Amino acid sequence: MREIQNSEELRSLIGQELAVSDWIKVEQDRINQFAEATGDHQWIHLDRERAKLESPFRSTIAHGFLTLSLLPMLLQNALQLNYVKMALNYGLNKVRFPAPVPVDSELRGRIKLLSMEDIKDGAQIVWEVTIERRGLDKPVCIAEAVTRCY
Repeated sequence: MREIQNSEELRSLIGQELAVSDWIKVEQDRINQFAEATGDHQWIHLDRERAKLESPFRSTIAHGFLTLSLLPMLLQNALQLNYVKMALNYGLNKVRFPAPVPVDSELRGRIKLLSMEDIKDGAQIVWEVTIERRGLDKPVCIAEAVTRCY
């Protein structure tokens, strides 16, 4: 985990990759729980037998939004802003899912600092998070995540 001690240090790193998270495994149980939480029960995510027969991926795959929902965990796993008391998810600028996440894939996030803008009592930070799948050259998700840090 990379630790940043103050806002000046972080600001000096704009445009650079700051950290890479640990790998996490996306198992069927997590996919099922996400489907239950969101109401997205499409067979491509849940029905292993049908996916083996009918899906071009030959297995169930994670929801794109499940992959996206891993961003906070991947960020927290890779990067610690020691001077920040509170951080809030402010939104997303761009999100793409260039490749699928088959069940039991291992994913990690590469975190790049795109910009940092002063706001009242803090800063608005835009991160580029590229989520990689072990063994695949193409990323499974690229997102610009906006965080407000106080």
